[in-house]
Amino acid sequence: MKKLELFPKLILGILFGVLLGSICKSTNILFPVRLLSTFSSIFGSFLNFIIPFIIIAFIVPGIAELGKGSGKLLGLTVLLAYISTVFSGILAFVTGINILPNVLNVDQLAPKSDLYLEAFFTIEIPPIMGVMTALVTAFMIGIGISHIKGKNLINVFVDLQELIELVVKNILLPLIPIHISGIFSKLTASGEIFSTIKTFSLVYISFLILQFIYLAIQYSIAWGLSKKSPIKLLKNMVPAYFTAIGTQSSAAAIPFTLKSTLKNGVSEEVANFVIPLCATIHLAGDTITITLSAMAVLMMSGTVPTFATMFPFILMLGITMVAAPGIPGGGIYASLGLLKDMFMFTQPQQGIMIALHVSQDSFGTATNITGDCALSIVVDQIYKKLNKNTSKKEIDNFNEIGA
Repeated sequence: MKKLELFPKLILGILFGVLLGSICKSTNILFPVRLLSTFSSIFGSFLNFIIPFIIIAFIVPGIAELGKGSGKLLGLTVLLAYISTVFSGILAFVTGINILPNVLNVDQLAPKSDLYLEAFFTIEIPPIMGVMTALVTAFMIGIGISHIKGKNLINVFVDLQELIELVVKNILLPLIPIHISGIFSKLTASGEIFSTIKTFSLVYISFLILQFIYLAIQYSIAWGLSKKSPIKLLKNMVPAYFTAIGTQSSAAAIPFTLKSTLKNGVSEEVANFVIPLCATIHLAGDTITITLSAMAVLMMSGTVPTFATMFPFILMLGITMVAAPGIPGGGIYASLGLLKDMFMFTQPQQGIMIALHVSQDSFGTATNITGDCALSIVVDQIYKKLNKNTSKKEIDNFNEIGA
């Protein structure tokens, strides 16, 4: 149930922050705002501390599990999923660079010297390692475990995954609304909030529309390869789409996604392999949201994002979100380290990213799992051709030997 409660709690947190900030501004009593700012500062430090653990705890078992799949099918699926994820990020960049400058107020989130609104004190909790170090460590250990078939070692990281998931569900998720309240109360007290909300409502609409456009692109490609009507394919995915909206979890929607995928004519062998795998590695919907939101925050902070700065971020995003936690907002928590290291995002900027992402997480998840079916259709068609060519080659070799 907590997964379903996060969004209304987040909305209440924003509303409370706006109301508190308005009252404090009108009465010039800023103690409550500074108190919330103090909490947000400490919570933000803890959030940065936990990020390397999230990356290692969820990526290591995910990579280790990949080694158990069929080699040819595994390689094909992972490659296409990564290409799809990166392409969705590029599409988001192209859309953002052409639309966002027309709807955003530049420098709206630029740092200001509102010392009277700052936290009473701060507590620094340095992470045990940087994001890049955590990523390299996770992939090194994950690949190593799959190679040596280390059952005991993978059990250790599965236990670590469960531990970190408990921390996320019992500490991060319940406290996120308070963290967001602190950020929005400060924005309100400084007089920035209403233009900020108006601006981000336009950004919100933009990435919802873009998610639908990307699904249309994916199913057009599936149509080109399979000759199956994209309208009929999408119609069969409706139950899975709405299940994902309700659960906010790709993993929870797997049975419905699998049923819809089989109904769309994908072979059982491919569907049973691709759908569970893509639930953790194919996050195009999240990539669209995070890329577009990051560009909006950068522009509103006075920085114009370029392809040279955004493309490396998109490439890393596709890797970082592998096996992201099956919890609301899992993608954004995994990417916060990248935002901090590559774009120097401050805690308020990270808080706005969390608010934007979590508020649309249902639709992002639905985009992810609907796209999984399109990807499985593509994999199915390519895999059939590869097997057909392999079989033909084996027959020809047999005939040559017989001759």
